[in-house]
Amino acid sequence: MTDPQSNLKHVLFLCTHNSARSVLAESIMNRVGAGRFKAYSAGSMPSGRINPHAIHLLQHLNYPTDHLRSKAWDEFSKAGNPDAPDLDFVFTVCDNAAGEVCPIWPGQPMSAHWGIPDPSAVQGTEAEVALAFAEAYRQLNSRITLFCALPMASIDRLSLQRRLDEIGKSFAPDEPAA
Repeated sequence: MTDPQSNLKHVLFLCTHNSARSVLAESIMNRVGAGRFKAYSAGSMPSGRINPHAIHLLQHLNYPTDHLRSKAWDEFSKAGNPDAPDLDFVFTVCDNAAGEVCPIWPGQPMSAHWGIPDPSAVQGTEAEVALAFAEAYRQLNSRITLFCALPMASIDRLSLQRRLDEIGKSFAPDEPAA
């Protein structure tokens, strides 16, 4: 009998503080890619807490949030955790994390930068902050949906890498979404 879990692709989303964008991406991937992908999130310098605006948005959209926590990327590196899952994909969702020297990831994953503006940095009214989080969610949801639609079984590694990079440029902050 084939274990359905053995076909899961493991995806790690990275951001410096692991408090907003990477957590949103983890939640979205676990919903959109359910049965095909298992997502995680981590940070190079985790804040130790999930941004309350991210929790509020996810709860409003009926995502489970009880399991979410801000954690260090060491939990997913071979050096930090010998039991870490073999990763298939690693995506950075903030520019700071993209520029940092990452640990060695188990599984030799493919990686890409999918930068999203930091909604936590928005100063303004509650409505303006909520709009920034909603926009980050929209961009991540669009990219993750595109990613999940890729024909993983029939695409070669080089073509897949090109597609991952293209997805990271779609809905970029300086381009209007289609």
